[in-house]
Amino acid sequence: MQVLCLECREWSRDTEPGEEGLGEGLGSCRSSGPWGGWSIQPGRGSRMQPHVTRILTAPLCVQGAFGRCYKFTDTSTGKIYAIKIVPQSLVCVSAILLPQVEREIELHSHLSHQHVVGFHRHFADRDNIYMILEYCSHKSLAHILKARKTLTEPEVRYYLRQIIAGLRYLHQQGIIHRDLKLSNFFLTKNMQVKIGDLGLATRDEQAGRRLGVVCGTPNYLAPEVIAKKGHSFQSDIWALGCILYTALTGCSPFEITHKQEMYQCIREGRYSTPNHLSPGARKLIGRLLAPSPSERPSLEEVLEHEFFTQGFTPDKLPSRACHSVPIFSLPSPIGNLLKKAAKVLFRGLPCQEPRAGESSGRGPPCSGPGSAVAVQSVTGVLSSCLENMPLGEHNPVQLLALPVLWVTRWVDYSNKYGFGYLLSDGTTGALLPRGFLLLPSRRVCYCPGRGEAVSFPRSDVPASLATKMGILHFFSQYMQQKLLELPAPSQCVHGGVINPLLAQVLWDAVTHPPVSAPQVNFYHDHTKLVLSCPGDEHLLTFIDEQHVSATFPLGALAAGGCAPALRERLQYTLDMAHCL
Repeated sequence: MQVLCLECREWSRDTEPGEEGLGEGLGSCRSSGPWGGWSIQPGRGSRMQPHVTRILTAPLCVQGAFGRCYKFTDTSTGKIYAIKIVPQSLVCVSAILLPQVEREIELHSHLSHQHVVGFHRHFADRDNIYMILEYCSHKSLAHILKARKTLTEPEVRYYLRQIIAGLRYLHQQGIIHRDLKLSNFFLTKNMQVKIGDLGLATRDEQAGRRLGVVCGTPNYLAPEVIAKKGHSFQSDIWALGCILYTALTGCSPFEITHKQEMYQCIREGRYSTPNHLSPGARKLIGRLLAPSPSERPSLEEVLEHEFFTQGFTPDKLPSRACHSVPIFSLPSPIGNLLKKAAKVLFRGLPCQEPRAGESSGRGPPCSGPGSAVAVQSVTGVLSSCLENMPLGEHNPVQLLALPVLWVTRWVDYSNKYGFGYLLSDGTTGALLPRGFLLLPSRRVCYCPGRGEAVSFPRSDVPASLATKMGILHFFSQYMQQKLLELPAPSQCVHGGVINPLLAQVLWDAVTHPPVSAPQVNFYHDHTKLVLSCPGDEHLLTFIDEQHVSATFPLGALAAGGCAPALRERLQYTLDMAHCL
């Protein structure tokens, strides 16, 4: 075991009990007292003075271009850190390495942010320069991608939100990272992302004075950097596009053997776009990888892009996501809405108008079986259908039924305002922190979330709902004007990507009975499944790639079978319902 005295900064060997032939230990040290505020205690089985702390220099965490990172433990506190060691022999022979290391220490030591690797101490001896850093036990995103090959869109959104938060902090401090890539994003034991390795970072004003400098990882370089026009904050934005593309596809957008050919593709912003990427992902990658820096979005605009606002982002990820695809639980409030819709699916929810002398009409959704029972009912219907279904090659003849409504677009601002959606008949709905609104053609339906449901003419909406109506109109305008394509995906299973299971309770208080329909969207081919029960029979509506719908009784599917593609989607829908 190697031992470092943090006071006199000398390395030696320490003898553990049971070890032989390793010497007599460090012995007496020239100095006394703690170094740099560290609480120093003697190592077990050693002959060190009280101020000596043992540092375990194995295992190796990261091998960099100019140094190595090791995991080490302060035995006085039990705290674990990472120590980055840069050999003095390399610094002496390189005219640019010493200023680079000094700049890294100067910049990193003044940073403090939850998504930037923590910097604790630095010092040097005759052999090395040492930087004591925050330890990230799950290594880097590059390690995860190597094990997983590709990541799902919910995971990428989860990681990117944190990366953007850390990068925004760096930019606010006037710092350009200049080497953003998956191997420089580290993960703590709680799967929190930390931006690290500021070896190439510089301040914005310094980058502006050094226009001819080209540094960074070749296939992450922005066009203006290759053209020797200098690095800027927008160069980091370009790197985010490469990171997004790489995480979703498993390879770089500019992964070409010949460097000059690769640089030409970078200058032109020319890369292949895999078909399995969602429309939202393709659009965001296209904006981030715009050849002109002025055409790239700001970090705030990135987070407002439909890739983030329409797609599901988990609140946290399990450690198993480092090596396998995680199973996502539905987020609140979508999960609550699904359970409510599942309850209504089998019971019906009337939307009553207020009677004379009454403030509201009451519906029965909160009576009867609980949400868990309701979800079990949904899974029971699908299970019984699939268990008895024979293998088939074609779908049965469709039922001539009333049109089934489904969600065509949605926007997720649930962290701030709520969750808005647009139905196939043009109705706009909004799931709000306290209840939700529906806006059919002539009336407004409102449920405050306690089992009450009321409707009003559009011209007679109570003043107490003015703010909620404002949010609903905002969602409506946003979806009509900006969301021209189908919703983006959220979860990757068996090579396909699927939204989280969406559900909505639909009312038309004037002319139609209540309708409710859990819905599943398969983004890679834009097909949809909608389960409904307008009467005594459960129906399944399938919307194909051309947006043509066909409705089948579940009984007919169970008796005669269906096409393999539809059966596979039914099975996945059942698997999703089991996750609730």
